[in-house]
Amino acid sequence: MTEAQRAVAAAVVVRGHRVLFVRRRVVEGALSWQFPAGKIEPGETPGEAAARETEEETGLLLVPQSVLGQRAHPMTGREIHYMACHPVGGRAVVASADEVAELTWTTHGEIPQYVPYGLFEPMQDYLDAALLS
Repeated sequence: MTEAQRAVAAAVVVRGHRVLFVRRRVVEGALSWQFPAGKIEPGETPGEAAARETEEETGLLLVPQSVLGQRAHPMTGREIHYMACHPVGGRAVVASADEVAELTWTTHGEIPQYVPYGLFEPMQDYLDAALLS
């Protein structure tokens, strides 16, 4: 598998009643705000990749908890694994300014402002339960 074809892992991080989104410095089509994410390295699990990429991008230390879903992303065509992750240390900041322009902790009601095209159904279901409980 070439570098460009490698699957991506995304971290869905909930703290309190907010979810973490990052705004990429380089926009991918209509994607601007998204979950912290990056390519899965050879020998790495999707959970390990999601935690590593989030730490590299935001400084936040995570423990992967569960797989929320997997699909070919409708805008990029890339295989993406969505991982529920729990923060265990660090503080969310822009740690990789060449990759991330800014970040935000968003409430359930604010999600459409950041992701106007809607979320993948398994993620929406997870966030409905996690943010509205």
